[in-house]
Amino acid sequence: MRPVGTGVELERRRIRAIELLREGHQPLEVSRLLDVDRRSIRRWKFAYQHNGRRGLKARPIPGRPALLTSKQRAKLVRWVLQGPESFGFETSLWTCKRIGDLIHQRFGVRYHAHHIARLLTSSGLSPQRPQRVAKERSDQRVRIWLTKTWPAVKKTSHGSARA
Repeated sequence: MRPVGTGVELERRRIRAIELLREGHQPLEVSRLLDVDRRSIRRWKFAYQHNGRRGLKARPIPGRPALLTSKQRAKLVRWVLQGPESFGFETSLWTCKRIGDLIHQRFGVRYHAHHIARLLTSSGLSPQRPQRVAKERSDQRVRIWLTKTWPAVKKTSHGSARA
């Protein structure tokens, strides 16, 4: 799995590890200081010994390039948090299809509905369902029932209702 950070940040971390090793720190100590696996430190040291600074360079990320930029993904997260009603949907439930339609409308990019869930999860969002509330519900009446009516009718520990 690829570590977290941009290529430049990862390269800086590798260079810092080599600097610490040259200052006399042990690989295990460097791994603790930089919060990386000790095997990575040894791998970076080997790369540096054989290829110099070029061995620590950032490499292109393998795989297909992302369809949305990081700015577009951040914007999408803000839109999802605003709720679907702000984009003309009748209910407060975001579905993968709705989000896919929104992405296509705003960015001109098509994602398969199954990939939308992965996209949202990788952006720090989790699937949630809105809590259903009856249209006729009155919060004030519910509060009164909970504070006055319910205590009067609920059973006591002795098995009888309060008077």
